[in-house]
Amino acid sequence: MRTLIIALVMAIPVSVASAADGMVNIKSAHDVATTTDRLETALKKKGMSVFGRVDHAAGAQNAGMKLRPTQLVIFGNPKVGTPLMQCAQRVAIDLPQKALIFEDESGNVWLSYNDPQYLAKRHDISGCDQVLQKVSGALGNFAKAATAP
Repeated sequence: MRTLIIALVMAIPVSVASAADGMVNIKSAHDVATTTDRLETALKKKGMSVFGRVDHAAGAQNAGMKLRPTQLVIFGNPKVGTPLMQCAQRVAIDLPQKALIFEDESGNVWLSYNDPQYLAKRHDISGCDQVLQKVSGALGNFAKAATAP
């Protein structure tokens, strides 16, 4: 029975918002390249601009070093980012949004992004609860589209 419970818990997708580091981490059912491709597709379908995709493992290889698969997607939409900057202009240092997709030492693939509530605390954003909720929901939906089986 204990083994069954452990197996069921292990099968549940992991989504952890850590207040300590301000990151939301979601385990992916796919490899890094597929997760990243799926994220880009989901972003573009919703009218988001994808400003870049950085392949850190390829950069490491070009420098003669090894790094597990690690990619960063930079994306945003001024219709969402501008209202945040109007509330607290310094949040612009954390915009556009970024998502990190990487393979850990155990071979698990993760998609991580900044928790909007952490950004709100970091930049003392007030009066933008509705915008922050919208951003949180959108990021969660994009992450789910990229990581779900």
